[in-house]
Amino acid sequence: MSVDMNSQGSDSNEEDYDPNCEEEEEDEDPGDIEDYYVGVASDVEQQGADAFDPEEYQFTCLTYKESEGALNEHMTSLASVLKACLRDVASLVPDHCNKAYITIKPLMLTAISCILPMALVSHSVAKLILVNFHWQVAEILDRYKSNSAQLLVEARVQPSPSKHVPTAHPPHHCAVCMQFVRKENLLSLACQHQFCRSCWEQHCSVLVKDGVGVGVSCMAQDCPLRTPEDFVFPLLPNEELRDKYRRYLFRDYVESHYQLQLCPGADCPMVIRVQEPRARRVQCNRCNEVFCFKCRQMYHAPTDCATIRKWLTKCADDSETANYISAHTKDCPKCNICIEKNGGCNHMQCSKCKHDFCWMCLGDWKTHGSEYYECSRYKENPDIVNQSQQAQAREALKKYLFYFERWENHNKSLQLEAQTYQRIHEKIQERVMNNLGTWIDWQYLQNAAKLLAKCRYTLQYTYPYAYYMESGPRKKLFEYQQAQLEAEIENLSWKVERADSYDRGDLENQMHIAEQRRRTLLKDFHDT
Repeated sequence: MSVDMNSQGSDSNEEDYDPNCEEEEEDEDPGDIEDYYVGVASDVEQQGADAFDPEEYQFTCLTYKESEGALNEHMTSLASVLKACLRDVASLVPDHCNKAYITIKPLMLTAISCILPMALVSHSVAKLILVNFHWQVAEILDRYKSNSAQLLVEARVQPSPSKHVPTAHPPHHCAVCMQFVRKENLLSLACQHQFCRSCWEQHCSVLVKDGVGVGVSCMAQDCPLRTPEDFVFPLLPNEELRDKYRRYLFRDYVESHYQLQLCPGADCPMVIRVQEPRARRVQCNRCNEVFCFKCRQMYHAPTDCATIRKWLTKCADDSETANYISAHTKDCPKCNICIEKNGGCNHMQCSKCKHDFCWMCLGDWKTHGSEYYECSRYKENPDIVNQSQQAQAREALKKYLFYFERWENHNKSLQLEAQTYQRIHEKIQERVMNNLGTWIDWQYLQNAAKLLAKCRYTLQYTYPYAYYMESGPRKKLFEYQQAQLEAEIENLSWKVERADSYDRGDLENQMHIAEQRRRTLLKDFHDT
């Protein structure tokens, strides 16, 4: 399971926005542990766990056409409210705007034309206004009521009267190529910066080829005005470029919408829609990509989006420094024989001397149950601020390596436990084939492995959270809950790897306890 979240947020493939794209059904691999959020919650809740899951989040997966409908919902909403507020003004505004490339309802033109009395605002300009204010109709209305002129300036569709000084050029000369041009071939936005049609065509074509949609702007230096789509479309020389522009516009509309998010899955055209945008787990129903809705990166609760970005950047920058802890082997603390970790559980037993110890701190496992708080908590040096810069640098590196080693260890455990999950899946199939029960009879084993991965995934992301957390009572509470969760996860991992030695009731009881610890931690510390 990769921890490189940056790879998850790659630029969207232009083919993701093909309006003719149809959903394809993919064969689901029943042995894929990536679906560990599916099917285990009801199992745990039947055992009496708290029914409230802090990660529960309502979302909808939309196709291309459904996404267009969602965008039009907001445009229609804005239109109807503005029409009600400004019906007396609406009749004064002439309907003269170009509708050649617009697919929204005609009501939009009249309504948005009323945003600024005496100004003629097309519905393509309205889209730019909505983009600028993240499609929040209420905010647009508030700004209209306070200062209608400033609304268009902030949306970058009208120049600021106080700053706008038209550039002086000879009459009928293009300000880019400086050639004499007939008046009808000079084009400009509301800023009145005039350029010839040929220069505009080259400008728009180059930007669209580079993947620009809403960001196509005026060619004048320091002019912030954006070009409406009905201005750009006639300037694109062929249908291929116009199709690209439509896709890039759709991408920008979705990315600017506070309730929508493009699926980051490779070549996936789906869009996720939520009611309230938060840093929560969502999953595409087409490609099964799991990600954080807020930042579109790999899901990372309880760590917030800004913190996980800092952590991953630091891990990348210090990757060479941390290389030495990436080995899979350590020496037994009793007989010193080299031991390789081949399972996810951190409860190790030496094959030679049978000594039980903790993989992370090498402490005796017999007393480790009461020492988990010490194992997962970094002990700060209270006097470090009074020591030399070199000492402070060593302490900073020591602290980072402490948290990185545990972060990386749980990531590796997830990978190893995925192999355990696959073995359990194969064992269930074998038992069913040999008439040793039905699939349902043995499903609890697979659900236990799923829940283990779910809990360990959360535990992995508690370490970046703890690394950046300020010292104090809240951090002590977090570290206590983190240690409690870690202890129960290791107990569950031990039992999952030795499932045949434990009865179903014992295993399900351990599942219940681990999930309770996970939910308690997330309830108190998940980003809200």
